[in-house]
Amino acid sequence: MNQSKFSLADLLTVLGTLGFGFFCFLSLNFLSLGETIPSLIVATVIALLLGGLAFGLKLFKKTIRNFKTCIIWEWVLLLFFIIFAFVAIFPFSHYFVVSEQKANIQSKVIANIKQAEGLFADYEHYANNRLNIYKSRLNSVVAAKNVNPSEYRNYGFVNGTDDNTQVENKMFTLRAQLYPTNYSDTINHNGMKEVGTTWLANAKNTIADWKPIGIVDVINKVETNITTWKNDLHQFSSFKAQGEIANDFEYPLTFDDVTGKMTELNKPTSLSIIYAIGFYTLMLLPWIIQRRSTKSKYSLFSFLKRKNNKTISEFTIDY
Repeated sequence: MNQSKFSLADLLTVLGTLGFGFFCFLSLNFLSLGETIPSLIVATVIALLLGGLAFGLKLFKKTIRNFKTCIIWEWVLLLFFIIFAFVAIFPFSHYFVVSEQKANIQSKVIANIKQAEGLFADYEHYANNRLNIYKSRLNSVVAAKNVNPSEYRNYGFVNGTDDNTQVENKMFTLRAQLYPTNYSDTINHNGMKEVGTTWLANAKNTIADWKPIGIVDVINKVETNITTWKNDLHQFSSFKAQGEIANDFEYPLTFDDVTGKMTELNKPTSLSIIYAIGFYTLMLLPWIIQRRSTKSKYSLFSFLKRKNNKTISEFTIDY
């Protein structure tokens, strides 16, 4: 065979290989629910096998010696390319299969996100309401301490200490429990509220903009993150100040699971088949346009027969 020389025609094979591999990666990333490295490795292997077979076909067609052997190998590589192209179209097409369900997936995941957008506002309303009720109750107990001294003691008040100071101390304790230091940090923006609010906004934009890699990350984390924040707030609310009667914070959540739409491999769509044929054509185009040596007595479809009435040139024209 001729010594390999990279040409503009070979660039088509590279572009076809890269394009096919890219969509394979997106598909496998959906199928694996975000296993990025394994998806990249498998997609690379698939693409390189197809690209390598296509490049090998061109080299065998370009040969200037051992024509019969090379035409047989050309047939073998073509057969392998066809078989592998048929198999590879299934992982390749999954991205398009999922994308056809884009509207349904977006509506369900955004609904999951939207229900949590009021989580922190509801908690603050709940916490502030408890603080107001408790302060009002403490003031009432202080005002009636001479009438009902037992209740005064039940709330933890001590005679001989300024009542206003005691009320403020009790309010400080309750406020610190309902709003711990990790709840909000408006300066560094790394409190639970800021982190949660930012994540929800970014997640909503990722789903709305249909960012293939980010979508999987959001789907994987949306239920876990929201449930974790809710449970943390519930834990904050479980503290009860002395004498306080209050319910724990509750926030109903329901989640529509769309992971099945990502992980179920279905038959290729018409669009995915068109794209696959386009990439296959790019890979094979250098082989298709490559001319055989004028010395060759064989063609792809008659490699066992000598061509009749063929004038064999003394020199090989290499393209």
